[in-house]
Amino acid sequence: MFEHEKYFRYLVEEIHTTIVATVDDEGLPVTAAIDMMDCDEKGLYFLTAKGKSFYDRLVKRGVLALTAIKGEDTMSSAAISVRGKVKELGYDRIPELFEKNPYMHEIYPTGESMHALTVFQIYEGTGEWFDLSKKPIERDSFTFGNAQKKEEGYFITDACIGCGSCAAVCPQQCIDTSDIPHVIRQENCLHCGNCMTACPVGAVVRM
Repeated sequence: MFEHEKYFRYLVEEIHTTIVATVDDEGLPVTAAIDMMDCDEKGLYFLTAKGKSFYDRLVKRGVLALTAIKGEDTMSSAAISVRGKVKELGYDRIPELFEKNPYMHEIYPTGESMHALTVFQIYEGTGEWFDLSKKPIERDSFTFGNAQKKEEGYFITDACIGCGSCAAVCPQQCIDTSDIPHVIRQENCLHCGNCMTACPVGAVVRM
């Protein structure tokens, strides 16, 4: 299984409903609640009716961003965000997706009504996993399709003098000070920027 697949499976099976953002003709973001119906190593799959403005925006722009969260409250929550390119696949997978998501028959009860729908695939992009239920927090980033992974976050360079000022202000205590330069554990970092502000020699950089 590819790394991104475990996050896609969690998104489809454990969360399912996501908030998706697209862009309208005036360049403004528009959000909608969209269920992720299925996934595989090639991407995420969802459907929509061809008569909706959401459909028009997808076809026109070919991109979207989504976020989904699961938890009883903030400190028990895990969230997944994905942004990337979409393409229309058409009707062929509709019966399969209805079989996997039988509640859809209550919304589109007849074969004729189902033909209003079309399937889209999110086939290339980047994503982030963020789990506040862990101590320290857990963060991970991933790519899928042909998207290239970019380093993001805060990093300590060789200019570090080992004073520990960064570690003293880190809310997650995720800076390893056992060596110089100190090292930020990226999988636990909040990206708050305290370390960069506190460093007296400018050794912390943001990528």
